[in-house]
Order: sequence, then structure tokens, then C-alpha cells
Amino acid sequence: MKTIRITGVPEHFNFPWKKVVKTQPFLKQGIQLDWTDESRGSGQMNKALRNNETDIALVLTESFLQDFENGNPSKIIGYHVLSPLIWGIHTHGNSPVTQLSEIKEPNFLISRIGSGSHLMTFVLAKKENWKKENMNFKVIGNLPGALESMDPQLHELFLWEKYTTKPWVDSGEMKRIGEVPSPWPCFVMVASDKAITEFGETIFNLRDLVYDESNKLQHGESSVEDISRNYDLNLQDVREWHNQTVWATKPDISRVQLMRSMQTMKELGILKEKLQPEKFLSLDNLSITN
Repeated sequence: MKTIRITGVPEHFNFPWKKVVKTQPFLKQGIQLDWTDESRGSGQMNKALRNNETDIALVLTESFLQDFENGNPSKIIGYHVLSPLIWGIHTHGNSPVTQLSEIKEPNFLISRIGSGSHLMTFVLAKKENWKKENMNFKVIGNLPGALESMDPQLHELFLWEKYTTKPWVDSGEMKRIGEVPSPWPCFVMVASDKAITEFGETIFNLRDLVYDESNKLQHGESSVEDISRNYDLNLQDVREWHNQTVWATKPDISRVQLMRSMQTMKELGILKEKLQPEKFLSLDNLSITN
């Protein structure tokens, strides 16, 4: 029996993957699916792809493209979530800061270098006209690390998906003082070159099963209740999130949108140069549109 290892953050975006993995659709072909939750984010998942610790990862778009530019031997096999990720901007619940305009030299808590919590600070810095040389970073691993590390006297900021952190905002442990959306489709499906070679069409059949499941969840009446129950999130919060979330449901990628996204990443300093899509896309198994 062979195993396809899949890694994603333990968040509601990945519910379609969890549902497909639970069905184990390839057992008759001698292939089982193994899911791993990775709370440390996209930077850690890129590392897992590099180190042959996972075969497929659901990674933030900007994080993978930066890591690919730095040598990650993997390919995008499709988008996973087309809508932007809405990042909450958080401080300690007892911080005296009430609005972003009070921050001049931001101290950021980030899961790791190269994760979305790190790279999205550049998007925020442009919006707030902060100078990069005045930005400070402290690596804390994950959301529990941020909760443990936050100091109300240091005016530290922590960027994380707003609905994932909302229970701690509601309890007063964190304070959300703003939001910043990613200016591109937020999640991509990435497979290592080694996995694509070893598993071939099964990788893309799996992807298409997830697309089918995502389509059902996008339009199904019970989706909100299922996600609320499985991720222990407030039903109304999930309903609001579900209404603004668009999952990918087919293997289409717009070249124009992709090039525009990379131009923005270059301007922000996330990428050194715009990358050639032929280098990081699994072209034979994608539909490239204008």
C-alpha cells in the first residue's frame, strides 16, 4: 500500500479535503490518503515539501511563489480558494492601541519567515505607509504561540485569518483593530515534483474529487452547519465567512490574473522578479485562460 501525504492548516478552508480523505477513494488502487494538520502555516508546509515530508500541501499563494523562487521543487496543480483571505490585525486584548494609525514602528508576531503572517505584513505596510526598515519580527510558531507571546506593552501585531482567531477576540484575549485582504486568490494546491512523478494521474484525480466536494460545499444547504460543528466555530460567523468564500471547483488558472498578482508581489518585495508560469504550474493538467 502506498500513501499520498497531504498537509494543510487546521482551518475551515480545508474541509473539502478532509471530506475526500475520509472516503479513501483510491484504496482499490493500493493508495491510501493521509492528512496532517500543520498549525505553523505555509512556511512550514513549504519546508515539508522541500524535505519530502509531504506530497501535497494547501499553501498560501504568495508563500509558495516566494519559496518556489528560492528553489522549492514543487508545482501548483490548481487553485484551492479563489477569494482573498481576510487577515485580522490583532493586538493583545489589554493593549492600549485601538487603531492602526497609532502604530508607527510595528512589531509583528509571525509564525515563521515566509509564512502568510510574515508576507502579508508587506501588504499592510504599503497600505499604512510604514517603512520596512522600521518593521520588527518575532517568530512564535502558530496561533497558540501568539497568544502566549503577546505583550500588551509592546504594541505587537499579529496577522491571522479573522474567523480562526474570533473566539479569542470574543473572549477578550485578543483585540482586532483592523483587517487586510490578500490581493490575490489565497490558497493553491501544491504537489512536489517527486509526488507528481510517483503518483501521476492519481494526484490530479484526487484534486478533481476535491473540486467536486468544494462545489457541493459552496452550494450545499448543510455546509455551514457541518463546518461550524467540525471546527467548533460560531454558526453565524461561519455563515458570514461562507458567504464571502469562493472555493475553486475546476482546474482553471487565469494567466492575466496570475501575472498581475506576481507584479503586485514584486512591488511589495515578496518576489524578486515575476516568475514564468511554465516553471511552477503543472501545465499538462491545468486549463490556462486569459
